[in-house]
Amino acid sequence: MTALGIDLHLDLGAGGEPRARAIEAALREAITSGRLTAGTRLPGTRSLAVDLGIARGTVVEVYAQLVAEGWLVSATGSGTRVAENRVPVAKSAPAAGRAPAAPRLLDLWPGRPDLSLFPHALWSASVKRTLPESTLDYGDPAGRRQLREAVAAYVSRTRGVLAEPEAVVITSGFTHGLALLARALQTSGVRVIGTEDPGLVHHRRLIHGAGLATAPLPVGPDGADPAALRPEWGAVLLTPAHQHPRGVVLSAASRVAFVDWARDRDAYLIEDDYDGEFRYDKHPVGALQALDPSRVVFAGSTSKSLAPGLRLGWLVLPPRLRLPVLDAVALTGAIPGAPAQLALADLLRRGDYDRHVRRARQVYRKRRTELAARLAALTPVPLDGVPAGLHSLLPLASRREESRLVNAGLLAGVRLMGLQASGYWHSADEPRAGLIIGYATPPQHSWRPALDALAGLLNGAGIAPW
Repeated sequence: MTALGIDLHLDLGAGGEPRARAIEAALREAITSGRLTAGTRLPGTRSLAVDLGIARGTVVEVYAQLVAEGWLVSATGSGTRVAENRVPVAKSAPAAGRAPAAPRLLDLWPGRPDLSLFPHALWSASVKRTLPESTLDYGDPAGRRQLREAVAAYVSRTRGVLAEPEAVVITSGFTHGLALLARALQTSGVRVIGTEDPGLVHHRRLIHGAGLATAPLPVGPDGADPAALRPEWGAVLLTPAHQHPRGVVLSAASRVAFVDWARDRDAYLIEDDYDGEFRYDKHPVGALQALDPSRVVFAGSTSKSLAPGLRLGWLVLPPRLRLPVLDAVALTGAIPGAPAQLALADLLRRGDYDRHVRRARQVYRKRRTELAARLAALTPVPLDGVPAGLHSLLPLASRREESRLVNAGLLAGVRLMGLQASGYWHSADEPRAGLIIGYATPPQHSWRPALDALAGLLNGAGIAPW
């Protein structure tokens, strides 16, 4: 059956049970089975009564009984909803064979910021300011002009990018941008893209999905090694400011060598500036793109600065790649929604985005310092790379040691990522092991417990260097 205003299915059966008791039983069954989850809003008493063809007083009686039992909650102005802490079917011990719920893990996986830092009030205010009716029509496939202008100004000011609004294309995050680039490069004649080794396996899969091959580019203490470049490659994917996952910075000499190679081979460099705003020991190194905007694609997003769920990013493109990328946008149809684009543009223009990044930078700087100090007391092995970003790599001597610590972490309630287990290595002859510690991931209240748990795991582990 359906109720006016809100649809709701209830199986009332065909027995002779009084209607009130049948409705109560049906609602209990829907809640305990999980069909009605915590917080689900129920139809109003008048609407449900009309739909069922019964007196409204009967529905009022049913709701009142279930509220008294703890199944529902009711408040003036907000209606009746399924209770957050629902009464279980049986108040005794769990049924035989049913395992108790697992405790929530302390999450130290890399790749996400502390979502509890998200500026909810500022974002909501920007949405309200920028949501007139006229903005909800189809927009420019390159992105809203307001956001392209704001992004061009921001990356020019903070990252040293040479950008005009016409060069910017708004994406649904970096992975979407890389997928568009791979399609565009494939149509432009590129067949092989070099990718850092170690590097994210998901990026290699995206490139393969566009019909391109990938080849490994070894990463050393000075970043990706330009000596390993090959003439058959048409592009290279780099993380120059803070290599993922090793955390090293691409040296000045290597930057020049990569740009010279791209010019000589009529090739492209893709600069993934995924956490370039977060450097803690000195001013962040500027963007590689400034050395040659005609050969370097600059890619950024809000996934590390604000939240990955916003699905907002950008590409600053060389002129020759703009139309191929827009063709790829047209083929995929994946354009970020106008409200989110306009809200981000507002945050950038008002300086609220800068202020949020500075606040987050202070939090992450403190956590990274605390992590390094705690580990220094437990092992002589230093964290790899520079103090920057949202993660650090702790080198380990073997895959066996990595696997042991990751598994021990799960038993202790700590979620850890291993360098080998997660497929970071492409085809290195002797892939190394390590823990990629996402110190930015835990919410504020969980950081210290997570750090304590990690220290407990490493205490006495006898960690050896590479």
